[in-house]
Amino acid sequence: MMSFLHKLTGLLINIISLFSSRIAGRIALFLFTKPFKGKPNEKQSDFLDTAFREELKLDNTPIMTYRWLGKKQTILLAHGWESNSARWQDLITNLKKRDYGVVALDAPAHGRSGSNRFNAIIYSEFIKVASERFEPNIIIGHSVGGMASAYFQFKYQKEYIQKMILLGAPSEFKDVLERYSNMLGYNKRVRKQINQIIQERFGNAPEEYSTAKCFEQIIAKGLIIHDKEDTIIPYNDAIQIQAKYKNSVLITTEGFGHSLINDEVSNYIYEFLDN
Repeated sequence: MMSFLHKLTGLLINIISLFSSRIAGRIALFLFTKPFKGKPNEKQSDFLDTAFREELKLDNTPIMTYRWLGKKQTILLAHGWESNSARWQDLITNLKKRDYGVVALDAPAHGRSGSNRFNAIIYSEFIKVASERFEPNIIIGHSVGGMASAYFQFKYQKEYIQKMILLGAPSEFKDVLERYSNMLGYNKRVRKQINQIIQERFGNAPEEYSTAKCFEQIIAKGLIIHDKEDTIIPYNDAIQIQAKYKNSVLITTEGFGHSLINDEVSNYIYEFLDN
């Protein structure tokens, strides 16, 4: 059903491109940056309400953060697309038992944070604001949260960041964009306009945004975990990142998919944190 809706949406946008490729490109990019899920449900809200909540600001945009105190190092958690800070519940519970301090933030247009649009660049600025408030020693990012964490540390080079953990993170933004365009079946006119609008808005072409390239300039110790059966972000992305991230280790899993919410994955994280 979802595949049919994707193809129908792509067909409609392709038809629009026959009359105005610019309008079609803007609609396509709107859909790419507009999450339709990510607000916490009642059960998730109950868990998040166990934290110290603090709303930070990027300009006038609210950033919701959740903090659990601990005596050890502070860990910042950055979730992925159409999710929220509650996706970390099991990990947070166990990190608290190990006496780590934990901070989670909701991404732009997700959870209880503000903004109507989402992209990894804005997310990286959210991470900067949270980082400067809490000075975490470790960042754990899932999916695009890992990409945004890489952009943040590449740009700002915070010395208190000692370790970074990427879970199912994408490497090349151009590949993410291509998979999106393929999923909806966009024609060449729509794809060209998407690239052009991104260039105009952010000053760089999509191929300039690369998690792997960011890690060429990051010295924090790294752990990359990626599942061979990830159908959202291909396993090859992890190989690309690890090739550039010299101070990192890649752990390959099989059968856990993109979410990587699993005790075995958590144990890899605990071992990395403790050593």
